[in-house]
Amino acid sequence: MAKREADIGLYAISVVAQLVGTGQQNIRLYERRGLLTPVRTAGGTRQYSEADLAVLRRISELLDEGLNLAGVAKVLELEAANARLLAQLKRPRVG
Repeated sequence: MAKREADIGLYAISVVAQLVGTGQQNIRLYERRGLLTPVRTAGGTRQYSEADLAVLRRISELLDEGLNLAGVAKVLELEAANARLLAQLKRPRVG
């Protein structure tokens, strides 16, 4: 299955930190907490995609709204579940 363009790891953590406006340590923390999972090269270097950038921006928004990381994780989980349900509703039904 071909990867979508938004899922291809393009950016190093230092670039992502600048683009999103947060520290590299924060990004590593979010990864440890399971909020995002960047692609890794054979050597173990993190490579972030456009989709990862969108998740990091959403994390920043939620933190700015006063949520803690546990709350952020729950919101991201619920948003992903909602997107899956919407996708199911849009599929044509056979029967």
